[in-house]
Amino acid sequence: MKDKSSATVATTVTADRVIGLSLGALGVLAFSMSLPATRVAVQQLDPWFVAFGRAVGAALLAWAYLRFTGAPRPTRSQWRRLSIVALGVVVGFPLFTSLALTTQTSEHGAVVITVLPAMTAVFAVLRAGERPPLLFWVASAGGLAAVLAFLITSGAMHGALSAADLFLLAAVVLCGLGYAEGGALARELGGARTICWALLLSLPVTLLITLVAASAHPPRADAAAWSALGYLTAISMFLGFFAWYAGLARGGIAQVGQIQLAQPVLTLLWSALLLGETVTPASIGAALVVLACVVLIQRSRSARATDQDATADAMHRTLPPPCAGPLPHKAPPRAADHTHQTLNLPT
Repeated sequence: MKDKSSATVATTVTADRVIGLSLGALGVLAFSMSLPATRVAVQQLDPWFVAFGRAVGAALLAWAYLRFTGAPRPTRSQWRRLSIVALGVVVGFPLFTSLALTTQTSEHGAVVITVLPAMTAVFAVLRAGERPPLLFWVASAGGLAAVLAFLITSGAMHGALSAADLFLLAAVVLCGLGYAEGGALARELGGARTICWALLLSLPVTLLITLVAASAHPPRADAAAWSALGYLTAISMFLGFFAWYAGLARGGIAQVGQIQLAQPVLTLLWSALLLGETVTPASIGAALVVLACVVLIQRSRSARATDQDATADAMHRTLPPPCAGPLPHKAPPRAADHTHQTLNLPT
């Protein structure tokens, strides 16, 4: 029974890890088009309208989802944590990326967001209490270095930091915080309800700013810009978080968060398709290096989980089984043994 229990626990942990990684990869795929779509939208629409209008549209979808599912309201402590999620992913990241991409390309933005997985891992340690092993950090640094080297040598990074770079760095910090807090909170609320409640919590602010931006700069754009805004609303701000937060909750924030190492390369691919940029063989090579680092990261988690399971099983074997029933009756010693013991007693 004990061996079957250990096997069942190991199978459950493995299944959670696989599901978490799959959901996380789906979320990264959805987010990888966010920068190109934002770049398309802000070329014709006010960046404040793009940043907060997408949040208003997503909040309406969130209200419909919560109403349909009959989700219970969060507790007071959960509302406080949802405010951190809202600050990071509903307000901070959309606003600062929209402001940055009015003057910079999505390719340049992909350079800066390369540090997002590391920032997510840092906040996972600070906010969620996770402790990744050393190999995790080594593999993460390797993936980060590979992507940065590719982007720098490909000419995506130029000169010193500009205002757009500072906007992007602020977006990365706030997004990492929102990812880590949302992933931890999703363990209690679920991925879908976490982003839905965060969107509704932000609605009074996002709606007000959207109306002000629309009155100051009446939105006029072609079908491409409106389609980009629609993608940002329905996918980047809403459905993508369903998969992403669920993946972080099930697979671990720091571990699943490192799948984002593939996001800059994917962003470059989408930029090539949407903005006409050329994809070079170097981008394919960088993608393979990043994927190798992601595999190494997951192996570090697997090895650590195996060691923990082995340690727990060893401790379990050394302890007496609980409620094992009365001890077996021990036969009394033979007469010769009794005599020998009696003679050797101290006088």
